[in-house]
Amino acid sequence: MGQKLKIAGWISLGVVAGALTTVSLQTVARGTLAPLPLEELQQLAAVFSMVKSDYVEPVDEKKLITDAISGMVNSLDPHSQYFDKKSFKEFREGTTGRFVGVGIEITQEDGLVKVVTPIEGTPAFKAGLKTNDLITKIDDTAVKGLSLNEAVKRMRGEPNTKVQLTIFRKDENRSFPVTITREEIRTQTVRGKVMEPGYAWIRLSQFQERTVDDFARKVEEIYKQEPNLKGLVLDLRNDPGGLLDAAVAVSAAFLPENVNVVSTNGQLPESKFIYKASPEFYQRRGSADPLKRLPAALKNVPLVVLVNEGSASASEIVAGALQDYKRGIIMGNQTFGKGSVQTVRPLGPDTGLKITTARYYTPSGRSIQAKGIVPEVMVDETEEGNLFAALRTREADLQKHLNSGQGEEVKDATREKARDEARKKLEEEARKPPVERKIPEYGSDKDFPLIQAINKLKGQPIMVSKTLVERTEEPKEN
Repeated sequence: MGQKLKIAGWISLGVVAGALTTVSLQTVARGTLAPLPLEELQQLAAVFSMVKSDYVEPVDEKKLITDAISGMVNSLDPHSQYFDKKSFKEFREGTTGRFVGVGIEITQEDGLVKVVTPIEGTPAFKAGLKTNDLITKIDDTAVKGLSLNEAVKRMRGEPNTKVQLTIFRKDENRSFPVTITREEIRTQTVRGKVMEPGYAWIRLSQFQERTVDDFARKVEEIYKQEPNLKGLVLDLRNDPGGLLDAAVAVSAAFLPENVNVVSTNGQLPESKFIYKASPEFYQRRGSADPLKRLPAALKNVPLVVLVNEGSASASEIVAGALQDYKRGIIMGNQTFGKGSVQTVRPLGPDTGLKITTARYYTPSGRSIQAKGIVPEVMVDETEEGNLFAALRTREADLQKHLNSGQGEEVKDATREKARDEARKKLEEEARKPPVERKIPEYGSDKDFPLIQAINKLKGQPIMVSKTLVERTEEPKEN
């Protein structure tokens, strides 16, 4: 395959914080340039000269040029972006599932960094960090007041360098320092287990380079434990995306060979492409087909796919393909609506440009840009309702978002009212102890949508949402 589409993006790896990913077409820079508007370029040069000579204090001319490029690209849509040296490195880390750090999944609680889980085998795991530990200081910097991303950056670094974390362990009511040596960390994007005899759950939190191999291994484990699987839940909730070839592979695991999985269309000839459920569209050079070892029964096992408003990009490709072929029942909330393709072009050895070049379409030709995948069965995130979904950012909420290209967008007038109500509920929840909060861990025996999904597979009654309805697209803001 001459071109290789990838989905990539801003992912705070090792952090439980859904960050939107994007479809990216990795190519070399184009050999030809479009005609340049000379008059406007002369104005740009004149402004640059005036700022450099007349501004109240000296300015960095390289920064001026970089900011001008960034401003030009950022004005296009939310996903086009200029990468400087640092951001290009972070971007590439986001697609591999590898980074240098301590190896913990974290979230925020009361302004502090809370350990959700140490990743098995990492420096943090070996140092004895535990779930629910609170990080109060990173080296000499107090965590209170830092954003989650700022805390992540301070814990990241070069291999074999040290970072000291001050830990407060609630159940022991003590604080203590832990010095950890940073290493390259590989994130785990696949979880799964047999929930009860005959029924299993597999969760994909992102689509990265190792995801398909890990997915195949997890399926093998499940079938070894439960050879007569009667139903499977594929959980894509809050999966922000990742690599397109991984999305095509996961789709292919459940679909007939060689059917269309996703297509793309834009101005460039190379942006018009169809990706099929065939090894040539997902198999990496020099590697075996990871799907070869999957049990044949996986093609026909009854399937429910769980999605929500945090399911974006690659996860929407999978859900859309499985829905179009009626291979599984899509349950949950309407997805994010990230259906545009970005091309990443190198501008040099360390910088690059990510620019929107196409929309992608489900096998039946649906554009889900700014709309998303609509489940056949709408299910709330808790038994008490869909408490906080209104607070999640969707593609249609982003300024300058690309429209679907398939009809006008209609404003949902009730959206802001729902958000206000959800904010109040979230503030109330935040004041409760963690064990009393409404939304439990995914895959637990209190995971309401998962319980409904398994009930659906068993042919038992489910609690369909009484409030969720299909949302329409919202108008693009200029």
